[in-house]
Amino acid sequence: MLQAAHYLYTMCGIAGIITPHSSLIQQQRLQQMADALRHRGPEHEGFWVNEEKTVGFAHRRLCILDLSPEANQPFHYLHYTLVFNGEIYNYIELKKELQQAGYTFTTSTDTEVIPAAYDYWSENCLQHFDGMFAFALYDAKQQTLFMARDRFGEKPLYYYPIYTQRGRFDQILFASEIKALLAAGANRHLNGTMMLNYIALGYVQNPIKKTETFYSNILLLPPGNCLSIIPSQGKIRLRKWYKPALSSMIIEESKAVERFAALFSASVQKRLRSDVAVGTSLSGGLDSSSIVAAIHQLKTSAPHWTNVAFTAVFNGFEKDETAYSKEVANTYNIQQYFTQPTAEDWIKNWQALMYYQDEPVQSSSVLIQYMVYQLAKEKNVTVLLDGQGADEILGGYKKYMHWYLQQLLLQRFALFIKEKRALRKNHFLQQWNWKNYIAAYYPHKTAERLQQQALQQINNHAAFNAEFVMHYQNKDTLIKPVVRQLEDILHYNTFTFGLEELLRYADRNSMAHSREVRLPFLQHELVEFVFALPANMKIKDGFTKWILRKSMDHFLPKNICWRKDKTGYEPPQQQWMHNKRIQEMIYESKKKLVAEKVLNEQVLSKAVKPKGAHDKDNFDFRYLSAATLMANG
Repeated sequence: MLQAAHYLYTMCGIAGIITPHSSLIQQQRLQQMADALRHRGPEHEGFWVNEEKTVGFAHRRLCILDLSPEANQPFHYLHYTLVFNGEIYNYIELKKELQQAGYTFTTSTDTEVIPAAYDYWSENCLQHFDGMFAFALYDAKQQTLFMARDRFGEKPLYYYPIYTQRGRFDQILFASEIKALLAAGANRHLNGTMMLNYIALGYVQNPIKKTETFYSNILLLPPGNCLSIIPSQGKIRLRKWYKPALSSMIIEESKAVERFAALFSASVQKRLRSDVAVGTSLSGGLDSSSIVAAIHQLKTSAPHWTNVAFTAVFNGFEKDETAYSKEVANTYNIQQYFTQPTAEDWIKNWQALMYYQDEPVQSSSVLIQYMVYQLAKEKNVTVLLDGQGADEILGGYKKYMHWYLQQLLLQRFALFIKEKRALRKNHFLQQWNWKNYIAAYYPHKTAERLQQQALQQINNHAAFNAEFVMHYQNKDTLIKPVVRQLEDILHYNTFTFGLEELLRYADRNSMAHSREVRLPFLQHELVEFVFALPANMKIKDGFTKWILRKSMDHFLPKNICWRKDKTGYEPPQQQWMHNKRIQEMIYESKKKLVAEKVLNEQVLSKAVKPKGAHDKDNFDFRYLSAATLMANG
């Protein structure tokens, strides 16, 4: 039983310096990096330098259990030293397996499992971890460093390499957040291509080069990747350790629903392991409501579940979901706390949001999430479960309906007719025309056409300085996936372009308030099972996320489980962007971008004219986000 166990999880900030030159390993630099990450772990700081003075670690810790010094980091085990951010949810099970192999443990922390697992399985230990993590592990015997990041990118890891002319590095700085690299002396040069694609198209990722950030000399360790480093030789090797593959299975619907429910329940159960207060976000949508329902079934095994949920309210806004969230809360007797963001809150929190995010954001929904986690801090709830990832793996967004129907058109025409009618009836299909028929028969041509449209959108954008566009435009970064079936686009959005940006927002927003967010839908066995299912178990009978709805049918109110009007988590951004003070902020941001020769002079006197007022609000939001980032530099 969970009540008999003790858990230690560490919400942390990690940082370090790796170099062949001992003079670059300085306590002051490590201290500056730790100070920049204080919000990620305000309760303890630790430092360590190896005997050769080629590796220095810094760590910030938020203690949840076991406040003794033995559990602090950098953590020493055998001949290994570790700094680690995240959770290994299955560490109890791994400890038992490793103890049978002869390993001993002296703390109740999941941290201790990592070096033992590495010693036993080497780099293959990563395949055994169920969790979210970013860590750096130094092996004193081999004098090598191993760094890794979790499968989906829930926890961040950035690095700043400086190379010699011979291709070896003089030094590498690494940290959980970009601001810690800057604190240690990293230079920041804006990545013009990323900025161009962001303002014109809203991209915050480069789908073809996953290491890129908005700074050309600061790199991101991609999800599911690891680095092997030999400090004394200045050698570094990047490789992908997690390689999810598209596969398929034949399974009866009833057994598929049963298996999905079991995997989801097990994922929720492990993510409830805690000795501090656990709550949840609750929007009123299917994903967050399903987590609440699953927790209710497990409540006897979750002693630190507080029965508390946090919800954002938008009074008078047509997409406000308060009534739905209250119905779920009432069903399970949840104590619900509300935050009611306004344009004034937007103005008040904007600079802080951008400071913690380090890179541009897509919309005001990121600020709402920031305020939800702020409320959790006020109510002393340290851990929150959240529903992110469900839409990407289960086909929850309305945009996926087109790809699903295009697949059916070629494979099962009768079902295509039936599903198109049902999706329209349930308001999940907004548009279907001749372009979709062409896309179904010519997926390669469609991908090329979409890429060309993105390129035209950049070239035809009236606001951009022509020289800026000419210098930074890169057609390859606009590449679109060839989609023959629903799984193609779900796989692309989960592993290549889409989900990772949402995980970045969640990590920075939660850690800004020293909170931790856990995501049950991103348990890797659950994800791999869902991807192996046929498409008609994800979209079926005119409903998205069918298998999740079916598994929750007996636990959620029907109008929640089979809800038809859910369109996504959306605040009243369009209203806010017309607030007088925000308009002034937008004007000042455009002046900044003109001064940097990103925008034309005319943008200050003429309104940009994209299609529709809402599109213009999105463009203005991006100007503000980009300019704030540049001003902070």
